[in-house]
Amino acid sequence: MKIYDDKHIKNIALLGAPKSGKTLLAEDMLFEAGITHRRGTIEGKNTISDYHEIEQERGNSVFATPLHTEWKDYKINIIDTPGLDDFAGEMIASLRVADTCVMAIHASHGVEIGTQLIWNYAEEFNKPVIFAINQIDHPKADFENSLASLKEHFGAKVTQMQYPVNQGADFNAIIDLLKMVLYRFPADGGKPEKLPIPIDEKEKADRLHNELVEKAAENDEQLMEKYFEKGTLDEDELRQGLKEGMIHHDVFPVFVMSAKKNMGTGRMMGFIDNVAPTPREAKPEITTEGKEIPCDPQAPTVLFVFKSHLEPNLGKLSFFKVISGEVTTSSELINSQTGALERIHQLFIMDGKNRNAVDKLVAGDIGATLKLKDTFTNQTLHAKNFDVTVKSIVFPQPRIRVAVIAKSKNDNEKIGEVLGKIHQEDPTLSVEYSKELKQLIVSAQGELHLTVCKWFLENMYKLNVDFISPRISYRETIRKPASASYRHKKQSGGAGQFGEVYIKIEPYYEGMPEPEEFTVRGKEIIDLEWGGKLVFYNCIVGGVIDARFIPSILKGVMEKMEEGPITGSYVRDVRVMVHDGKMHPVDSNDISFKIAGMMAFKDAFMKAEPQLLEPIYDLEVRVPEEIMGDVMGDLQTRRSMIVGIDTLGNYQVIKAKTPLAELDRYSTSLRSLSQGRAGFNQQFADYVPVPFELQQKLAKELVEVETD
Repeated sequence: MKIYDDKHIKNIALLGAPKSGKTLLAEDMLFEAGITHRRGTIEGKNTISDYHEIEQERGNSVFATPLHTEWKDYKINIIDTPGLDDFAGEMIASLRVADTCVMAIHASHGVEIGTQLIWNYAEEFNKPVIFAINQIDHPKADFENSLASLKEHFGAKVTQMQYPVNQGADFNAIIDLLKMVLYRFPADGGKPEKLPIPIDEKEKADRLHNELVEKAAENDEQLMEKYFEKGTLDEDELRQGLKEGMIHHDVFPVFVMSAKKNMGTGRMMGFIDNVAPTPREAKPEITTEGKEIPCDPQAPTVLFVFKSHLEPNLGKLSFFKVISGEVTTSSELINSQTGALERIHQLFIMDGKNRNAVDKLVAGDIGATLKLKDTFTNQTLHAKNFDVTVKSIVFPQPRIRVAVIAKSKNDNEKIGEVLGKIHQEDPTLSVEYSKELKQLIVSAQGELHLTVCKWFLENMYKLNVDFISPRISYRETIRKPASASYRHKKQSGGAGQFGEVYIKIEPYYEGMPEPEEFTVRGKEIIDLEWGGKLVFYNCIVGGVIDARFIPSILKGVMEKMEEGPITGSYVRDVRVMVHDGKMHPVDSNDISFKIAGMMAFKDAFMKAEPQLLEPIYDLEVRVPEEIMGDVMGDLQTRRSMIVGIDTLGNYQVIKAKTPLAELDRYSTSLRSLSQGRAGFNQQFADYVPVPFELQQKLAKELVEVETD
């Protein structure tokens, strides 16, 4: 296979809302370039990109799939991405390595709910964007409405390159405003005739062409001078101006096509070849130190792994972009994060599941390799003695969490191991065992993300599981001082056990004065790993308890704090004063005082008006203005406190403080309420007291569990 240099490579990510036709557009691009000799269909389950069993089962993209075409001396690397926000990680990783985004727009829908969400990700990376108004052959296609919706959402930078002469079922002709010709396609698609623009379209085409010329001239001072001198620009000058505008995010070209009929795709591919930036022209990658890495084939080798995938019977495929230098099948590279040496034995250009072996890839290209031992998604490989780390992809935080339970106890250990492998492939799905909750917790982007995870567990790894709501990480504390004592006495023939402890406990807060009623002999401030503090005072006088038993009393208190008396949750923000007690010259020992300290603390805690605390999260909900009232009403049913409302583009941002207990499956409810148009972020804020009725209910539930 031909090796292309960095000046003849174009990297694009295909984006778009579900059903906008991305996968068929990818099919058409490969077919148009002669890479394939037939075009697959979604219904036929034979497309190049959506080849995974779960994608064919569901009828939409779940994974980002790298493909390639070769078009007029250029290589175009294509990454077909999912359109659903649940799989945002696949989109974001693809955007990171693409140099241009092609966003498919359904001609009968225009800008959809998913379009705006995907645009938000594309805008974060500030990559050039081409809009492809697809499915112009749809019976309800409305090009003008689609174009108007693009301009309404994305502004005057939306730049019309073409328009259809006839749309709907009879579509077969496009007027191109850059080349100023009419393309008429055969009934079965393919190579069009180039014809003069009809007289009845000439005035409209001239007007739109002049607008295009002005837009191109705006992006280059020299072109602007030429435009003023000549009153127009030639085709090469137009391309130059459009390229500058695309690179600086000032021009978003709009093309029109029917990928299903193979009409118009080739013209967009020609534009990508001639105008879209090469990796060398695109903005360079940045190191973790903020330095640029030039796309230079002569520089030391640097690879960035943007995606990993485990293929049955094959092993782990690692997808990478060559940031600089070149990589060959004999390369030895260092993982900058782990220091591990990786040997490259095989190199591929991927077309879905098809692997095209190559011996070398150069700076700017995208490829894959098999069986890297210690390298995963978001990691850098570099040449020896050239230590550099590419800035990592920042993936979105999870928005839904569940506890995973194996239906067979024999699978408990294996589930954690398998979920760990899935996380290595998909960093937006995280897994941890919560010692506090005693549950294996999986956090994901949404219900569909969880559905795919469960499908893999059950179908690929043969593990049957249930996903249930996780427990809530409550905390316990007290509201007033209380005192208690406990005598532990046990006699069993030989040496016995004896220890008696008197304590006083109080609510702790920063800056509170030292106790005055006791003589303080020692003080220990403990920052609890679960948050809050324990302040422990030794106030023993007269030697009634030997100093060597004080640590045992503290240990007993700490053990009880790990399993609070109300609900079994962690205890925080308490200070304890051990001020009296008794010991026996023979029977007293560490275990006796540990038990006495534990039980005295428990008794005092129950007298001190125990208070249950719940985790509160700062919630930011981005929502269209017309449904803001519905979303706010729903938040109020979740015990939320609205703290502010901001404006962000076409969205309102509702800021609220919401209990974690009320956020279970919130992403699902919000999606249903807003028809997918809203999104949210959440971040832990603080612990606050729960309502009295809820505390009683939770305490009762613990008693019932213990009774069972």
